[in-house]
Amino acid sequence: QVQLVESGGGLVQPGGSLRLSCAASGFSFRSYVMTWLRQAPGKGLEWVSTINDDGSRTTYADSVKGRFTISRNNAKNTLFLQMNSLKPEDTAVYYCAFDAGGATRRGQGTQVTVSS
Repeated sequence: QVQLVESGGGLVQPGGSLRLSCAASGFSFRSYVMTWLRQAPGKGLEWVSTINDDGSRTTYADSVKGRFTISRNNAKNTLFLQMNSLKPEDTAVYYCAFDAGGATRRGQGTQVTVSS
């Protein structure tokens, strides 16, 4: 069955960095566009970044452009999000996700808290 397991979240001070990982299984990871989403407390899901199947194309929300980098390792079925220069407004639960036949599949998420 499809599984997406995020990790790497935690508490970090403003200006700090974190690297999130998403371990994928149960589907042909290398064939899918992958996305990071986030949900801040009391808010809806927000798109963060997307990477195409071979990793050659990436897109970012304006709010994270220049600070976050999405990447993938298809040999290890893993998606990454390198987050630098973190701000308090980046505090959220971060999810990796993909579109499986019209339905968005995502993991359980990993909490990122940016606070001094």
